[in-house]
Amino acid sequence: MTRRTLVLGGARSGKSAHAEGLVTDDAVTYVATARRYPDDADWDERIARHVARRPATWHTVEAPAPRDLVALLTATAETDPAILVDDVATWLTGALDDAGAWEGRGSDQVDEHCAALVDAVSQTRARLVLVSAEVGLGVVPGTRSGRLFRDHLGSLNARLAEVCDEVLLVVAGIPLRLREAGGSR
Repeated sequence: MTRRTLVLGGARSGKSAHAEGLVTDDAVTYVATARRYPDDADWDERIARHVARRPATWHTVEAPAPRDLVALLTATAETDPAILVDDVATWLTGALDDAGAWEGRGSDQVDEHCAALVDAVSQTRARLVLVSAEVGLGVVPGTRSGRLFRDHLGSLNARLAEVCDEVLLVVAGIPLRLREAGGSR
């Protein structure tokens, strides 16, 4: 049985919609990791589109703080509803924000949050689908903050892939199976 799936993809690749299709139970816990920003109508619109796409039977939990997601995953039981986390990249942005990493501080704190997330994912007993951005296929970002984000997310995605049973990459709306459940790690 596939217990943990990581769905990677670029911007607007269809990764979230594909991940939503992987959980077929009526009851699903949808974990939204995005933070809301005052006066950002575009961001609010993006969130609203995701909300409108979800079935009414799904329960949404907002977990914008790094520890919120780790606590939720750690507390799961095998009989809990499937969990869909959308997405790891916005979770990491929050971890970088909280640590002051954009200003060159808190790298150790970010590493601790990432390690705690990987550990929580590896111990999660409910069905889990994680969505994350694949950022390692493009050019090297021209800014320090862009490189910081890309490097942390690339490393985190690789560590999450190690503890997931199944890994998919969505490219232009087409899911490519990188690891099948039961496949080698």
